[in-house]
Amino acid sequence: MALILDRIGKSFPGVRALNNAALTLDGGEIHALMGENGAGKSTLIKIITGVHRPDSGTVTFDDTQLSLASPRDAISLGISAVHQERNLIPRFSVAENILLESLPVSNGLVDFRRANEEARTHLRKVGLDVDPATEVRRLSVAQMQMVEIAKALSHQAKVLLLDEPTASITDAETEILFRLVRQLRDQGTAILFVSHKLEEVLSLCDRVTVLRDGETTLRGAPMTGMTRQTLIEAMIGRAERPLIARSQKPQEGMPKLELRDVATAAGHDNVSFSLRRGEILGLYGLVGAGRTELVRAVIGKDKLTSGTVVIDGKPVRIRSVEEAIKRFRMGYVSEDRKHEGVILAHPIRSNIAMTVWGRIASTFGLIGAGKERKTAAPLARQLEIRTPNLEQLVGNLSGGNQQKVSLAKWLAADVDILFIDEPTVGIDIKAKTYIHELINGLADKGMAILLISSDMPEMVALADRILVMHDFKIVHEHENDHKYETASRAIMSAIHAAEPALARTAS
Repeated sequence: MALILDRIGKSFPGVRALNNAALTLDGGEIHALMGENGAGKSTLIKIITGVHRPDSGTVTFDDTQLSLASPRDAISLGISAVHQERNLIPRFSVAENILLESLPVSNGLVDFRRANEEARTHLRKVGLDVDPATEVRRLSVAQMQMVEIAKALSHQAKVLLLDEPTASITDAETEILFRLVRQLRDQGTAILFVSHKLEEVLSLCDRVTVLRDGETTLRGAPMTGMTRQTLIEAMIGRAERPLIARSQKPQEGMPKLELRDVATAAGHDNVSFSLRRGEILGLYGLVGAGRTELVRAVIGKDKLTSGTVVIDGKPVRIRSVEEAIKRFRMGYVSEDRKHEGVILAHPIRSNIAMTVWGRIASTFGLIGAGKERKTAAPLARQLEIRTPNLEQLVGNLSGGNQQKVSLAKWLAADVDILFIDEPTVGIDIKAKTYIHELINGLADKGMAILLISSDMPEMVALADRILVMHDFKIVHEHENDHKYETASRAIMSAIHAAEPALARTAS
């Protein structure tokens, strides 16, 4: 069994997405698909799954040339995908989500008992022990991921496409996922694994195909002897650029922001820290540690139940996100860029200018496209946002360029304090390097930055100090010397030490 894409071409208005791209995926292998954001990976996946038709080239599966008209056609042939964005219905049960298109019916009504039994069979295949009647919204991110895979397997998938499957799960959950992926490979499933995490690809995959600017630069290269540097050069056409050290130190004197004994409705209690001008303060923790929830409470998005927020030495009360932005000059780059960071259906100019709409609106409250362009154009150039023009919808941009737009809107607002949550999840190495340099540059100019990241190398490279959060408590502060081995050991030791200590406190 083989899925072969040969000389694939695909264009959209103003963009040549694929040019003679090629991929050969065999049964019983884990095949990595890599490339920068905008290299053509998403377009190739959409052609495989029947979302798009190629303008040229051929798609062959089991020695038969295909002309897929829809995702349903692909599923009927045994080609299924698990996308980075969940395709589950939160208020439906696990069973309903898995069997959505084939729910068993008795006397005109859904037979939920049979549905739960069938779903349980598919859940066993992925090693997930949950009640099939449970609403999906009550599951963890990792459990949702397994439900997505169980759903794909319910379609008798011969080909399984996994798009950034580890972007939002912990290291332990990643290991469970990888065991399942290897098991599926050993059973003969063809797995296309899309990831920007080089270490994962090198350890998990059997072969790799790399796209650059819509063309194939590596086709089915074996992983034996493959190096990180070879992959990077295939993706970006040059060697990896090391991160340049900060030119400035955090400013001495009064902190820009302080939290004193803060508690939140989410579960934080007695959280205290300070953030200085020109400082990058890291907030590290495992998924679910409470990092994002703390920031959301500070900026007025969620409820702060007690404690004090101090800005420039003065206690303040932040009642709303709007007040945080306008009065206290705070910005928040959300980890969920597609739902909270940008408006996908709006053009680039509107997304960048949205934080200053009040400033650029006319006397009658109207916002002209010309004023938006005047605000957005210099920032789009500064951040090197790859686009034909500022009228391009943000939903049509790559993940890396969407993240640049999300950052640009806070540069437009000229904020003093910036909270950045998981800045490079799902972003290629070139865009990641650029965003790291941008964050360093903003701090050098005096911006106070709180950085949340689950990427340990990223945290160690960028942060001046690192706070470690576990179970909604700050359990350790690390003065960062930017030495990965030292920092990672100290951080993980603090997390492991906190687990029994917190258990004793609870008892």
